[in-house]
Amino acid sequence: MTKVKKPKPEVSIIGTGRLGTALAIALAHEKYSIRALVGRRRESARRAAGFLDVSSRVLAVNKLPDLPASELLIIATPDDQIAKVAENLAKLDGDIRSNSTVLHTSGALSASVLSPMRDKGWSTGSLHPLVSVSEPKAGAQLLRGSFWSVEGDKRAIRLGRMIVRDLDGRSFSIRSENKPLYHAAAVMASGNVTALFDVAIEMLSECGLTRRQAQNALLPLLASAVRNLEELDPARALTGTFARGDLETVKCHLSSLKNNQAALEIYRLMGLRSLELASSRLDPAVVKRIRRLIG
Repeated sequence: MTKVKKPKPEVSIIGTGRLGTALAIALAHEKYSIRALVGRRRESARRAAGFLDVSSRVLAVNKLPDLPASELLIIATPDDQIAKVAENLAKLDGDIRSNSTVLHTSGALSASVLSPMRDKGWSTGSLHPLVSVSEPKAGAQLLRGSFWSVEGDKRAIRLGRMIVRDLDGRSFSIRSENKPLYHAAAVMASGNVTALFDVAIEMLSECGLTRRQAQNALLPLLASAVRNLEELDPARALTGTFARGDLETVKCHLSSLKNNQAALEIYRLMGLRSLELASSRLDPAVVKRIRRLIG
């Protein structure tokens, strides 16, 4: 007996920035019907719709009463706008809330920010990809096969996991109260690494390289570190001065950074963590001397 596939839910997306547009592209590719795209202005929603091969209704956010009924609503606005959007949606009359699910894409906020909609009968949750989306079309490709945090009530989690499976991704669920810590970890591994990379560019620029030359020179080094992490745990993937316990080199580094207080503080903090990772394979006396030097 042939198993009948359940049709994919119709989707409307509020928020047509980089992530919202990338999600629309990725879901449309998987044959989800994108019923409506809602942007801060109608022009931004129209621009997002231009990436799709099928037509979708485009609306400005002040036209939420015109939002068509959808089984799934995704709010992909900036975090500080989600609560207001939820309040406005909860005030709407009509059938768009009947047996519907709403997911927001914030990494830091839990489903509780959608409580006005939950009180109106919506199933509520959050769906956040662990990728860095800087451009919609490339972002749609990055969403495929990525890891996603899925949180909320049972129906929202079930629907979120279905989306992740359709995008060949892998999902995990965490307690709602841990969302801020989860997102801080994501920022540490992505945004903060980018900021740290910029500090390294600045340091090489002081050596006489242009910023472009510095970036091109450092990128393969960063890529090799990522490759090491793909194969090994952080303690074994760590290389360089602290992994070897090179006390005299640390002294040279500290001296070279004495006129750059921000870089010096970052070096000390990261050095202490690196030393902690490497300590099991170093002479305890050397570890103690380096810790005293940078601590």
